[in-house]
Amino acid sequence: MLAKVSYMSYQRISSTLLGALLIQAICLGVDLSKAVIVTPAKISPVEEKAITVLIEEVEKRTQIRLPRAERRDGPAIVIARAAPGRPAEGYTIATDAASVTVTGNDSRGVLYGVGGLLRQMRMKRGGIEIPDGFEVTTAPKYALRGHQLGYRPKTNSYDGWTVGMWEQYIRDLAIFGANAIELIPPRSDDAPDSPHFPLPQMPMMIEMARIIDEYGMDVWVWYPALDQDYSDPKKVEFALNEWGEVFKKLKRVDAVFVPGGDPGHTQPKYLMALLEKQTANLRKYHPKAQMWVSPQGFSREWLDEFNAILKTEPAWLTGLVHGPQVRGSIEEFRRAVPKRYPIRTYPDITHSTHAQYVVPDWDLAYALTYYREPINPRPLDQAAILRDTLPLTIGFLTYSEGCNDDVNKTVWSYLGWDPSRDVAEGLREFGRYFIGADMDDAFAQGLLALEQNWRGALASNGGVSTTLAQFQAMERAATPELKRNWRFQQALYRAYYDAYVRRRLLHEMAAEQEAYDALRSAGGSGSERALELAQTRLALSAETVAPDLRIRVYELAEALFQSVRMQLSVAKYGAISRDRGATLDGVEAPLNDSPWLARQIAAIRKLAGEDARLRQIERLVNWTDPGPGGFYDDLGNPAMQPHLVRGPAYAADPGFLRGPFTGFARMPWRQQAAGWRTSWLTDSESFYDTPVQLRYSGLDRSAQYRVRVIYGGEPSPSRVLKVTANNGRVLQPERRIEALTDPVEFDVPREETAGGELTLSWSKPRGMGGNGRGCQIAEVWLIRR
Repeated sequence: MLAKVSYMSYQRISSTLLGALLIQAICLGVDLSKAVIVTPAKISPVEEKAITVLIEEVEKRTQIRLPRAERRDGPAIVIARAAPGRPAEGYTIATDAASVTVTGNDSRGVLYGVGGLLRQMRMKRGGIEIPDGFEVTTAPKYALRGHQLGYRPKTNSYDGWTVGMWEQYIRDLAIFGANAIELIPPRSDDAPDSPHFPLPQMPMMIEMARIIDEYGMDVWVWYPALDQDYSDPKKVEFALNEWGEVFKKLKRVDAVFVPGGDPGHTQPKYLMALLEKQTANLRKYHPKAQMWVSPQGFSREWLDEFNAILKTEPAWLTGLVHGPQVRGSIEEFRRAVPKRYPIRTYPDITHSTHAQYVVPDWDLAYALTYYREPINPRPLDQAAILRDTLPLTIGFLTYSEGCNDDVNKTVWSYLGWDPSRDVAEGLREFGRYFIGADMDDAFAQGLLALEQNWRGALASNGGVSTTLAQFQAMERAATPELKRNWRFQQALYRAYYDAYVRRRLLHEMAAEQEAYDALRSAGGSGSERALELAQTRLALSAETVAPDLRIRVYELAEALFQSVRMQLSVAKYGAISRDRGATLDGVEAPLNDSPWLARQIAAIRKLAGEDARLRQIERLVNWTDPGPGGFYDDLGNPAMQPHLVRGPAYAADPGFLRGPFTGFARMPWRQQAAGWRTSWLTDSESFYDTPVQLRYSGLDRSAQYRVRVIYGGEPSPSRVLKVTANNGRVLQPERRIEALTDPVEFDVPREETAGGELTLSWSKPRGMGGNGRGCQIAEVWLIRR
């Protein structure tokens, strides 16, 4: 060995291509290709599983099967146990000239130490190396670090997984520090069967619980209370029998989590009475099992009732869960919950819109094509969410609907262990372990770039093309084995898909602009000629662009179905619906206003009289013009909402509980096909009692102003909005929003603008439950009369 550098120096050097070549040249690192594995004479079943993981995962990547030995004689990987009293689940890894020692503080610590070792090894065919001088002593910050894995039809991939695939995935999660898995019982808010199931639900649940137990991880069960009326003793008896049949078939259950809603909707006094009985039912089969509950979907009235029950501190209850549709922040939740009860979170890491943690200022083109459940690596967003929400908790079990959120699970796992870790370094470990040591940094930077593809306006995001070029370079260098790797395929699919959507968007925007230019010429050329030319230009939107990118997207969709059972299309791969991850079915969705504009052009051509046609053409081309001295906001377009009052920075409020966010109509392609303008498909909206506000300055103090608003959004019986000015003067009393695309107008009293400023506030009735949405506003004109 020609040189020896510290591990941190190695990390800094290896982040550059020149540094990587230098390291290779001077042979830095401990060569473990001829090592033996030395273990204590007596080891626990979990420690035995850890040794199996080490042997098998090294062999997969190197074709080297490391032998076991009773003592060290030459290069070795030594597995040891620390003296009692050290932090639970922690471990130490230390290297010397020819060996590495992994010392676990307990059985789990051995498993996580092996995981830490595997993440640091540089493995390739015929070679195993670890940085010389590498040493770490570590233990987890949060006691609970887990993920929900639901074997049910609604998921975008899980329902096709075999027992072997489940074991591999649970192993992968453990290697990055997860210590709990949450299962879903056969009856949930889902269909009873899937054409993809290799086993019925109950036998697979039994197998999954067995696997989790073999890895020494905790088995949680997410068990919704689905029946309508638990005040009925017969319904309670039915539930006790149904749940009991599940509990007694499972080898291990450490905890049960019952959501108060989404799904289920039971008044707190009946829900808590049921859960007291279910806790006794559970402990007949698993005496130490815990019972947890969340107030998801509760109105303010129900939440007050729930909190009153908590104040009596029922002894059967173990802890509380903060998740989607829980009113208020984690800080408010902690203040309301008695100190005796720990809190865990249930963060939605799987959805991009209509979710607990939406992608901030997502572009409409992505919402129309990907919609709710795409492949969604969001490492920096997930880090912000974790660091904002976990400090008052014991940890988390994430909400997942498939392997689309695989990167996010890994980020939560390693930051749940150490929240101060550098996100990029964790991604390098992800790349090194799952993709290969020669691409660890490139793949990590690629994942970060995919997140940046979703930042801001897609049309102006030239980084999308750069991201594709980076992944194409990796694709050219990939081995046949790597090209079959589903994690590599997922990243390629996203890179190609993003680039294809952007190319289509630019093309369709140009066609739309040409159509509007033609309409603007109507005063000189006449309406008939202008309308005909606009229609011809608009038809160019449907032309095929970037066919090479399109073909590759379809090829990768097929590859992902074959490799990991991802169902990216309803027709091709049996996805349950387009909004459940079937992103291939949206890749050709129109991205401009052509559906709406074509209808408008057709309607205008039917009008009798040139003057009538010209008036309607002028309305079209001046749609956003509020007139002299007026103001316009397209509230779903971040580039056209100058008067929107924003909330705190994302890191301080990633759930948008204190400010508005960009929202979309549910399944927006349907409204688009029905003739909605794109400005109606997006909106600014807020959760629960938080208002959406617009603030104006520089107004004419002597003028009369009038507000015109188009609400867009989604129909709902509970969508009731009130509009107030400044300090609360009511401009629009509470009204149900039913005609979503019809303009609503009302005057602003002169005295409200006499100071030259105006704040408009839209709000829902306070205290409503459910998902907290409904305060949605698409377009607003403030017109000077």
